[in-house]
Amino acid sequence: MNILISSSILSADFGFLSAELDRSIDAGCDLIHFDVMDGHFVPNLSYGVPVLKSLKKYSRLPMDVHLMITNPLEYIDKFADAGADIITFHAEANGNPEEIIEKIHSRGIKAGVSVKPKTPVSVIYPYLDKLDMVLVMTVEPGFGGQGFMYDMLPKIKELRNKLDSMGLATDIEVDGGITDSTAPLVKEAGANVLVSGSYLYKAENMAQNVKKLRG
Repeated sequence: MNILISSSILSADFGFLSAELDRSIDAGCDLIHFDVMDGHFVPNLSYGVPVLKSLKKYSRLPMDVHLMITNPLEYIDKFADAGADIITFHAEANGNPEEIIEKIHSRGIKAGVSVKPKTPVSVIYPYLDKLDMVLVMTVEPGFGGQGFMYDMLPKIKELRNKLDSMGLATDIEVDGGITDSTAPLVKEAGANVLVSGSYLYKAENMAQNVKKLRG
């Protein structure tokens, strides 16, 4: 599978978001990862619909929206209207996952489900044939700059083996602590969409770091 790099705008300089967006595009990123936090599902707040709508005007890359919010179903239309190309919600959030997936697809966009580190990936097995992507968190969601959790590698491998057994080429995305040292490990385990924030936006040469992640 092709390796895709999703740059996490949460680590960008918010005073120069459009410039940081251009930097991601010029560096060869494939997606823009947009973390939405409600201060309830995770103990932090980030940005929301207005920021996504503004960035979408300047981005020719797909907007990879990760909803770390308690009631995702209530916000699918809002984020779809604002320009989301992929919406990923958490298995641990409120609501019926199948209903949320159907709602996302009804808007003509891709649907993903994410699992926190302590959640077994098996909880999403009933929905795998309906998903475009599964996001395995390799840090606790809610804050950028955390260290990579190596004990998540077996979870990624388990998921890829399950998808292979079902004949599915579903994307596996990983988010948290992705650098040139951890990227080979998650790719070997079966992930093909790599979210990276600090490693990319703190780099003097982002394009060089994108190439290192892609391998």
